[in-house]
Amino acid sequence: MENTAISFFALPASLGLGTYTGTNKTKTGDPSKKAILVVSFGTSYNDTRARTIDAIEAAIGKAYPKYEIHRAFTSQIIIDKLKKRDGLEIKNVEEAMQHLAAKGIGTLVVQSTHIINGLEFNETVAKIEYYRDRFASIFFGAPLLSTTKDYLALIDAFKTQISPNNLAGDTALLLMGHGSEHFANAAYAALDYMFKEQGMKNVFVGAIENYPGLDNILPSLKAGGYTKVILQPFMIVAGDHAINDMAGTQKDSWKTVLESEGFTVEYILKGLGEFPAIHNLYIRHIATAINTNAK
Repeated sequence: MENTAISFFALPASLGLGTYTGTNKTKTGDPSKKAILVVSFGTSYNDTRARTIDAIEAAIGKAYPKYEIHRAFTSQIIIDKLKKRDGLEIKNVEEAMQHLAAKGIGTLVVQSTHIINGLEFNETVAKIEYYRDRFASIFFGAPLLSTTKDYLALIDAFKTQISPNNLAGDTALLLMGHGSEHFANAAYAALDYMFKEQGMKNVFVGAIENYPGLDNILPSLKAGGYTKVILQPFMIVAGDHAINDMAGTQKDSWKTVLESEGFTVEYILKGLGEFPAIHNLYIRHIATAINTNAK
């Protein structure tokens, strides 16, 4: 498992990531001034943001009290909506990097709250790369599912903290992820397999925008003899996708489709970011990034 973790960081290193010393083309920050930039997609739902993104950032701050904690969202649509509706100003990645550089931060850790190493994560890395000359060093924490150890830790979190208690023999738990066109989308099918390998045979993992979709999962739900399905978002926040695509009343929501197939359906509107076990996974990734690049 240690080799797996190292291989992840070897991949970004090929893109110029890891420990970096400025080229003196521009003024670099003071290495003793340290910050952690937590990058999230974002959400316009204030209540779920408080229970998820805010909670993750607070947990990271508690674990690393000598670091300033900063926030960036990747969704400009959400940033603009929050500013117009609530007067809340949240920086995008470029704005956050400019702000940190102006503060003279020299040691920067970037922790994404993305779940897979997909398009959003790669775009975030590319944007941050542009500002490397402004910092003495930049470390990147991995997304939630990056190593085999991460998958096993996540499954253990479901066993001990996240899964509902009423998973009787005729009840299945169906997790709805986002999905991606990136090859990292394979993480969803891999996680589904590992849940079952680890004894949670009534847990299924799907994606709203790619494979495995609900149509791929329905045959297994029927073959397993399940009569009840509990839906839960496999996303950091329980936002639009969870409220509408998963639990909505429209004809193509997962809830409606499952009910039309004869299943009794319940749903849980809690994002993964609400659970301390998930906070701890991100904190562990920060530690791995710092320790790996310090060697």
